[in-house]
Amino acid sequence: MLVALPSSIAFGVITYTVLGPEYAGMGAMTGMLGAAAIGLVAPFFGRTGGLISAPCAPSSAVLTAFIIGLVSGSSGAGLTPADVLPLLVITALLAALLQIIYGVLAIGKLIKFIPYPVVSGYLSGVAVLIAIGQLPKLLGLPKGVSLMQGLTSPGLWRREVMAIGIITICLMAVARRITTRLPAAIIGLAGGIAAYFIIAIFMPAMRSLDGNPLIIGRINAPGPFVETAAQRLASVFSIKTASLRLILVPGLTLSVLLSIDTLKTCVGLDALTRSRHNSNRELMGQGIANMASAIAGGMPGAGTMGPTLVNVSSGGRTFRSGVIEGIFVVLAVLLLGGLIAWVPIGALAGLLLAIAWRMFDKSIFRLLRYPAGRLDFAVIAGVIVVAITVDLIAASGVGVALAIILFIRDQIRNTVIRRKLYLNQISSKTRRIALEREALERDGGDGVFCELQGSLFFGTTDQLFSQLEPDLKKRRFILLDMRRVHSMDYTAAHLFEQMHAQLAERHGQLLLSGMPSSLMEERDFEKYLKELGVVRQGKGVMICETVDAGLEWMEERILETAGIKKTGGEERLNLPDFHLLREFDEATLNDLAACMTEITLAPGEKVVSQGDQGDEIFLVRRGSVNIMLQLDGGKRHHLATVSRGDFFGELSFLDRKVRSADVEAKAPTDLYVITRSRFNDKSRANAELGVKVFARLASAIAERLRQTDVELRALEER
Repeated sequence: MLVALPSSIAFGVITYTVLGPEYAGMGAMTGMLGAAAIGLVAPFFGRTGGLISAPCAPSSAVLTAFIIGLVSGSSGAGLTPADVLPLLVITALLAALLQIIYGVLAIGKLIKFIPYPVVSGYLSGVAVLIAIGQLPKLLGLPKGVSLMQGLTSPGLWRREVMAIGIITICLMAVARRITTRLPAAIIGLAGGIAAYFIIAIFMPAMRSLDGNPLIIGRINAPGPFVETAAQRLASVFSIKTASLRLILVPGLTLSVLLSIDTLKTCVGLDALTRSRHNSNRELMGQGIANMASAIAGGMPGAGTMGPTLVNVSSGGRTFRSGVIEGIFVVLAVLLLGGLIAWVPIGALAGLLLAIAWRMFDKSIFRLLRYPAGRLDFAVIAGVIVVAITVDLIAASGVGVALAIILFIRDQIRNTVIRRKLYLNQISSKTRRIALEREALERDGGDGVFCELQGSLFFGTTDQLFSQLEPDLKKRRFILLDMRRVHSMDYTAAHLFEQMHAQLAERHGQLLLSGMPSSLMEERDFEKYLKELGVVRQGKGVMICETVDAGLEWMEERILETAGIKKTGGEERLNLPDFHLLREFDEATLNDLAACMTEITLAPGEKVVSQGDQGDEIFLVRRGSVNIMLQLDGGKRHHLATVSRGDFFGELSFLDRKVRSADVEAKAPTDLYVITRSRFNDKSRANAELGVKVFARLASAIAERLRQTDVELRALEER
C-alpha cells in the first residue's frame, strides 16, 4: 500500500489538473478510490498470487491525452470540464468491458505475444510524456507557460518548488542505499513533504491550506459513497449519442495498454514465484475491477510491477495479499485524507519523474551497436516519436502496424526452403536395379525435392518462387514436402497453380506431399486447394500421401522417358533378364534354375514375417513388395520397396539368421525363390556357381551401401 497509494495519487493529480489546478483535489481522490477499488476487486477475481493492482502510468497518459483533446477541441469537441468528467467514466467502463471480453474470448495469450519493441516503445513514449508534463510543475512554471518557453526563461522558475522536487528525486535514487525496509516512493515523498515544511518556515504563504497552488489542497468527498456512485452512473446515461464516438479509440487503447501492463507484470511474477498465471482469468478480473473503480469514481489501473515486487519480496504469495493491500488503501483514504491535502505538487512531480526515468527503456540504445538491432530500434523510436508529436492513441495504431511489419520480417527472415535436393542426390525407398540407378543418376536432375517450413503467405511466396525459378525453367518435376508448413494463404495457392502451369509446358508436374490437416487454424491444406481448383481430378497439382510416394512417382516418369520402364503392363522376367545374373552362361543359369521354385502373391499377402526362420533369397519377376520394419506399439516403418528385376532376403540367405523385417506384396507379384540348402548342394558340384553368385551379391550390396552414403550425406548437410 505504501508504494501503490502515493503513485496512484500522483497519477490522479497529473490527469485531472489538465482541467485546471482546482481539480488537483479531485484527481487525488480519484487516484485513491481507484487504488482502493482495484486493489480489493482485482485479486479476488483474477486470483494471481502476489499481484498488486492499482492506477498506473499508461492509464494516466491515455486519459490525459484524451482530456487535452476534448478540452482543446483538437478532437472536434471543445467540451467544458463538466462535460468531460462523464466521458472519462464511460471511457473507463468501455475499457473494462473490453478487458472482460478479452478474457472470455481467450485473447490474453495473444496480447502477451505483442512484439517487445512495440511494448517498449509505447511505455517509453508514456515515460517521455509524463516527463514533459511534469517538468513544468517541477520548475513551478505559471499556468499557460509552455515547457520550451519555461526552459529558456529561468526568471519564471520557482526555486522552492524545484528544491522540493529535486530532493524527492534524489531520495528515491538513493533510497535502496538508505534502507530496503521502506519503498523508495515513500522515502522520496516523505523527504519532499519534509522539505516543503522546512521551506514554509521562511515563507508564511506556504503554510496556508486554502488557495495554495503548491499543494494538492482539500480533498472534499462529494457525498455518501452510494449516492455518489448513483449520480456518476446517472451522468453516464445523460451523455449525448454523438459524444460516444469520441471514446471508442481511447477506450480500445486503454484496454489494450492496461492488459499488456498487467500481463507483463504477471510474466515477471511467474519468474519470481515459479508459478503460472491464468492470463484470461486475470484479464476478466482486471476488467471487473476497473468497472468497479469507474462506478466508485476512481481511475482505471492494472497489475503494477513496483508494488508487486515489494509484496512478493515481503512474503505475499497468494491473492489474499492483494485483497489486504486494498483494505489498507481504504483505511488510508478514510484516516489520512487530511494529511494528503498537504502533499506538495513539486514532490509529486519529482515522484513521477523518477517513475518515468525507470519506465523509459534505456537499454534500447544498445541496439544501435549491432546492424541486426537497428530495425528494432527504429520501431521503438517510431512509436516514441508518434506518442510525443501526435498522441498515444495514434502511437497505438503505429504500434499495431509496426507489429505486423515485425511479424512479416520475422517470417521472411529465414528461407521457407529447409532443404532442396535433386533425384540424383535422394531416392525413394524403391530399390532399383543397376541399370535404373544409372539412369536416375544421369537424368535425376529433372526431379527436384524441396522440404518447406514456416508459413506460406504473401510475405514468403515471392521468396519461394525466386529460389525455385531456375528449376522451373529447366526441370520437369518438383515435389514440395509440406509437413513443416504452419499456414498457407491464397497467395501461396495461386503460386502453386502458376508453378504447375510452367512445369506443364514441358510435360512436367508439381507434386505436394505431407499435407497438414490439423493445424492451429484447423485448415486442411488439401481440401483448401481442392476448393480453389488448384488440385483437380486428373490434372492440376498432384497430391501424394507420402514423400516416398512422390519420389517414386518422379523416378518412374524419368525411367519411362529414358526407355527403361514401360507404361503398359509388366511382363514376367526370366533368369537371364535379372541384372544380378548378368553374363551368366547357360550352364550356370541351368544349375541355378534347379535350385529355384516359383510363387505368386496377391496384393497384401506376406512373403515372410519378421522373426521367421528362413534361408531363401527372392528374385522379383513381376510386381513389387514392401519391406516393413516392426516397431513398438504395433507400428511399422517402411524400409524399402523392391520392384521387378531386383531381389530381397539376401541377409538370411547369407547368414541363415531370422528375418529382420516383414515383406508383403504391394501389387500382384511373381517371385523366384532360391533356398540356401539347395544352392549349397549345386555349388559343391559347380564351384563356379557359388563364386559368381556370392560375388554378384557382394557387389550389389556394396552399391546399395554407397547409395545410402550419398543419401545420408545429403540429409545431414547443414
